[in-house]
Amino acid sequence: MFRTRWKRWQTVAALYAVCTLYLLFQGGKTAFMLFCILNVLLVYLILGRFSGIGRVEGSRKLIHPGKHAHDYRFSAGTPLEVRLTVRIPGFYPIPYVLVRDRLIRHDGQTIPFESSFVPNWRRIGEASYLTPPLRRGLYRFEETECSTRDIFGLFEHKGRIDTSLSFSVLPQTIPLRGWQQLQRGMRGPYSHASAPRSAKETTQINGVREYLYGDRLSRIHWNATAKTGEWKSKAFEREALPRTVIVLDRDELLYAGGNAERFELAVSVAASLVEFGLRSETAMGLLSVGKRTVSFPPRSGADNRNLMMKHLTSVDPDCPVALSEALKLGDARLEPGSLAVLVTAKEGEEALLAMQLLSRQGLSPCLIALRSDSRGAGQSEWLRVIRGKGWPVFSVRQLQDLPSSLEGGVA
Repeated sequence: MFRTRWKRWQTVAALYAVCTLYLLFQGGKTAFMLFCILNVLLVYLILGRFSGIGRVEGSRKLIHPGKHAHDYRFSAGTPLEVRLTVRIPGFYPIPYVLVRDRLIRHDGQTIPFESSFVPNWRRIGEASYLTPPLRRGLYRFEETECSTRDIFGLFEHKGRIDTSLSFSVLPQTIPLRGWQQLQRGMRGPYSHASAPRSAKETTQINGVREYLYGDRLSRIHWNATAKTGEWKSKAFEREALPRTVIVLDRDELLYAGGNAERFELAVSVAASLVEFGLRSETAMGLLSVGKRTVSFPPRSGADNRNLMMKHLTSVDPDCPVALSEALKLGDARLEPGSLAVLVTAKEGEEALLAMQLLSRQGLSPCLIALRSDSRGAGQSEWLRVIRGKGWPVFSVRQLQDLPSSLEGGVA
């Protein structure tokens, strides 16, 4: 870049020297006018260094229908409109401004963008562009580069705007209306489940209910009582039982190559279950074993949901060991009596061995099998063995199949 600029200045200097010699040796009005014009153009090129583009200012805004201005959490598969407002200080005339932007994903993938605008009389302009449908992950914008050229296109002048911005693209989810297997509680000999009336209450207020004889004064909802003229009491959230743990298979070899979409399906299934647990007030947890084992104990509430969704946003299939070995590494984080929902694309003996390990640890295992369209020989045999032990199996080929599979019963 520097050499190109230097060569162009050398060319301009050579032209100026030729024009000067032409004026000195030839003389006349033509030579004089040519010399004057060249001086004006030379001054214009030199003043381009003081165009103000080096002190450019601006701001960035992400636009997505249905989102608040500062809510930087979006769903996977949706494009975003990025709008940049740029202000250039100074008075030097600028024909146009070229805007170069870079969007970087957490795994290092870079998406370049380029746009342009013509500043108005106040030297303010707006550049906008639309991103492609974004994958699940954590994204950040780096500094934005603004550049302009003179009317001859000889010299480029650049400036940078610090419009760094980070946002999250959450996994794709699908709403679940209900899940009979979870509602039945999967109660086993080690179960922590109990009837809703005897479930332990939390300190989180969940609304207002009718006053019951014997309620303490501290439990009375005085504002609701004053508005309605009838005694009202505070309703507190109950600890949602049974406790459920989602076990996400992150086998590196299983999802390598062209199977990356199956891992995205596994993450989407896990995220949909987390959302369902929040709506149904179920104590939901997550076990994710990879290069770094991440575990969230079963709890209800939005805070625990946000932590799990944050992990699912950036999780990668990087587990160096098989599923059975991964479960042995994370067995200390699994509470006996919980419902363990295993989300995996494994089939055959490996899936059967994983279910047996979960059962031996005192959990009630449940399998969500991510099946491909092709059916290999012997698949039905291992499914019959699992079902013969009373362990439910749900087959999912795409995310849209999840509600019908869970709500319709064992597949």
